[in-house]
Amino acid sequence: MAVTQTPILELRGVDKFYGSKSTLTHALRGISFQVQKGEFVGIMGASGSGKTTLLNCISTIDKVTGGSILVDGSQITDLKGSALNRFRREDLGFIFQDFNLLDTMTAGENIALALTIQRKKISRIPEQVEAMAEKLGIRDALSKYPYQLSGGQKQRVACARAMITNPKLVLADEPTGALDSKSARLLLERLTSLNRELNATILMVTHDAFTASYASRILFIKDGSLFTELQRGRETRREFFARIIDVVSLLGGELNEVV
Repeated sequence: MAVTQTPILELRGVDKFYGSKSTLTHALRGISFQVQKGEFVGIMGASGSGKTTLLNCISTIDKVTGGSILVDGSQITDLKGSALNRFRREDLGFIFQDFNLLDTMTAGENIALALTIQRKKISRIPEQVEAMAEKLGIRDALSKYPYQLSGGQKQRVACARAMITNPKLVLADEPTGALDSKSARLLLERLTSLNRELNATILMVTHDAFTASYASRILFIKDGSLFTELQRGRETRREFFARIIDVVSLLGGELNEVV
């Protein structure tokens, strides 16, 4: 008898409303999908499509109006207090567009902070930080402060901070939005390597087809609803990129990057 794997992330009929009766905005409309362990999934949509609202609901920054969200089989939509704090601290990793590094700490200290908050054994933290930094090509940046780093280095430090705790789910919100094309490509290559090496589960919101082409599956959101999805399968990244452009064209979105 086959064993059914529990999805790392499952959305069931998620709705999100904003405003009052006279100014009601239906931001999410009955969205349902699953993300399995080790998947690298992209979410795309035009500005105002609901993709950021979706990420905010999954990260518990925002509350759903209807439906449910499960992470590793556990309902998260009703979490409160210490249970909510524990979920954010232990189960989620965040990569933000604007890095969100602490300016008064070195890169190494920024990465280590995630482990310190989890009360990991202090004697092991430097070794873990160096190992993760090596994977992201930032060992020579560990003693530097954020103002001494390039945008690409800052984002790889932020990536290391998100990944080092081995969270169940890594949420990336426009991770290449503040980077030049060379830095973006390097970040995405490292992120893809970590996805494969660590079997990390990544959910990435982006408006950019080039960035999305590094994912293994793309969910397209239109007017708060799931429009369609693409599976990369055995396609090259260039072939997948071309198919993404076709769908983005149907959605009327904008492309900022080309291969």
